Amino acid sequence: MNAIIQFMKRNYKVLLLIVALAIGLWSFIPRAEKNDPEKDKFLLELLTYVLEKGHYNPAAFDDKLSKGIYKDYIDALDPSKRFFLQSDIDEFAKYELQIDDQILKKELTFFDLTYTRLMKRIEESKSYYKDVLDKPFDYSVDEEFNTDYEKLPYAKNISELKEKWRKQIKLSTLSTFVDKQKLEEDKLKDRNKTVEQKLAEYKTKMGSKLTPELEKKFIANAEKTKDEPAKSDKVLEEESRESTLKSLNDYYGVIKDLDRQDWFSVYINAIASRFDPHTSYFAPDEKERFDIGMSGKLEGIGARLQKKNDFTEITELISGGPAWRGKELEAGDLVLKVAQGDEEPIEVIGMRLDDVVKKIKGPKGTEVRLTVKKTDGTLKVISIIRDEVELEETYAKSSIIEKEGTKYGIIYLPKFYIDFEDKNSRDAGKDVALEVERLKAAGVKGIILDVRDNGGGSLSTVVDIAGLFIEQGPIVQVKSAAGKKEVLSDKDPKVQWDGPLVIMQNSFSASASEILAAAMQDYKRAIIIGSKQSYGKGTVQNVIDLNQFVRGSNVGDLGALKTTTQKFYRINGGSTQLEGVSSDIVMPDRYAYLKMGERDMENAMPWDKIDAAEYKTWNKQNNFDKAIANSKMRMQNNLQMQLIDDNAKWIDERNNVNVYSLQINKFKNEQKKLEETNKKYKSLSDYNNSLPFASLPYEVELMKKDETLKEKRESWFETLSKDVYVEEAIHILDDLNQKPDTKKGFTQRSNKMIKS
Repeated sequence: MNAIIQFMKRNYKVLLLIVALAIGLWSFIPRAEKNDPEKDKFLLELLTYVLEKGHYNPAAFDDKLSKGIYKDYIDALDPSKRFFLQSDIDEFAKYELQIDDQILKKELTFFDLTYTRLMKRIEESKSYYKDVLDKPFDYSVDEEFNTDYEKLPYAKNISELKEKWRKQIKLSTLSTFVDKQKLEEDKLKDRNKTVEQKLAEYKTKMGSKLTPELEKKFIANAEKTKDEPAKSDKVLEEESRESTLKSLNDYYGVIKDLDRQDWFSVYINAIASRFDPHTSYFAPDEKERFDIGMSGKLEGIGARLQKKNDFTEITELISGGPAWRGKELEAGDLVLKVAQGDEEPIEVIGMRLDDVVKKIKGPKGTEVRLTVKKTDGTLKVISIIRDEVELEETYAKSSIIEKEGTKYGIIYLPKFYIDFEDKNSRDAGKDVALEVERLKAAGVKGIILDVRDNGGGSLSTVVDIAGLFIEQGPIVQVKSAAGKKEVLSDKDPKVQWDGPLVIMQNSFSASASEILAAAMQDYKRAIIIGSKQSYGKGTVQNVIDLNQFVRGSNVGDLGALKTTTQKFYRINGGSTQLEGVSSDIVMPDRYAYLKMGERDMENAMPWDKIDAAEYKTWNKQNNFDKAIANSKMRMQNNLQMQLIDDNAKWIDERNNVNVYSLQINKFKNEQKKLEETNKKYKSLSDYNNSLPFASLPYEVELMKKDETLKEKRESWFETLSKDVYVEEAIHILDDLNQKPDTKKGFTQRSNKMIKS
């Protein structure tokens, strides 16, 4: 979950105090060298000091903390228990109660031992999977594999470990093999159809997405494959092993890219996260990614990259970015060399992905030259001038929905983003205000604000957004470790939107999302619909740049620490910590019964409450309680909602199934039962709410020049058209728009009577 991050002046004094105390704390600062143990010791000491002085409720460095760090760290190193032996764990366990002492003494004995042993076990394991996949599996053997790694013991010896690898790989390959067999069976049935019949089915499936180019490609492929011979089980089995081998080779390629410093970050985070689930260490690269995620922008060429064996592949061009504008670089291109301006190109084949990214990214206005291998095999040198790139999917977006002649608007907010370095840059508060204004201009009669899956972000933007919907007043209360309380308020009497408002949340709506939903609920300004409750994160984090403690030294980049410094509370005094925000109208979702909230975390901070702030509830919304009552009645009679709840219970049951047969007939029978059950829930994905969704006029003009944006919006609209929650939100807005009639409950807007 993203944290609520705030960089407020009231906390800066605390940071200055930490800096002042830290200046003379260390007798020396090590030289900056990669994988330098002395630098690791220095970082450990610095983090420990900042955590003790800056955390809201610092944990004591004692045996209890040591046991927690030990468990989390070992689990993080080997979550599937595929590397360590029980003898390794027995050796590590000697340090279970000594980690706190080692941290305070700046000792790395435990880390060095586990790191060295892990590297040894990983190197040994490379032969395990290659040996297993070198020959066909015997799927007639009646055996099974348990995937409940948390409860399974570690292997007693190498022989037992190899057997675990064999079964794990066999399960993966068996699943692929059965899928390939089924696909081949479907192809055999398909071969009896004419190209025209196949095309007719394809047209029905694709609908409006079918372009002349796609139709042409489909016909060519259908002609090419109509007489294609069936593949034998022997060939399919070989392909399945090759597929598994490739996946494992890719996995080890990622591991190969990790160095000692990466694994030390795992150790550091095992320490930090024991203070609370949202305290964590950012290595330099991670801090940069965090900043990009918070601001939604970066400086570079605007391309997404991924590792493909020893090569770096372009997977996507970001709409509007310099690479996209240049029209030379394409998805699928392999980057072979990178040059800075007129400098000599550097070969990047076999280089870590992060290092390749660093070479390609750079300041706005500078040139980078990429030598790429095109998909047709030709080589090309492409010059790109770097620029600021905005990640469109980070930002708020809106759509108009028309129902029986009435227009409504929906605003999707994926996170509460902000650029802390540039106050003039766009942020969630400004963007939502702009979307509201655009929707008002379009004549909407109600607005849905969708913060489902929104993990949080900037606290200041929450206050700005909440202020759009009320005259003025408190939005959230914040309390420091010292007990000092501060009320953050909207001080602008202007109300940008005073019409009906619905907020959609789910169990992954956290932190800033919960503040917004809680404030609007306490004011009775919006009806909150969604999961039974939101995530339940009621803490505030500061990101502390660790480099501020060593300015002018040659220690290198130390990264940053995100640590919990405050707790926030609703204006009614209650905390959202653990409890989250309860929806006014509970709508079932697929993951309703799984344990994934803050309340399910071992070291989460407790719930508490403080005095309420002074505020007046919104009194300009007709039918508020009636609209909630009507919606609850619809929920009881909605078959789609009942099916979603039934599906959620089934998913919870399946989540507890960990044992799988490796005998092919038994495995197929298990899969057949799953498919039969899935048929029952197929209507969930086939559902269509029949609501038309459209872009605002300014975006329609943009899409004429930007095919990528058009495709993204069409995909979003298709998702919304299958969304039963959006449909119910529209029904609620309909009810909120009705004028009260003391005799008949609701009067109509047009000629249609809506009975209470």
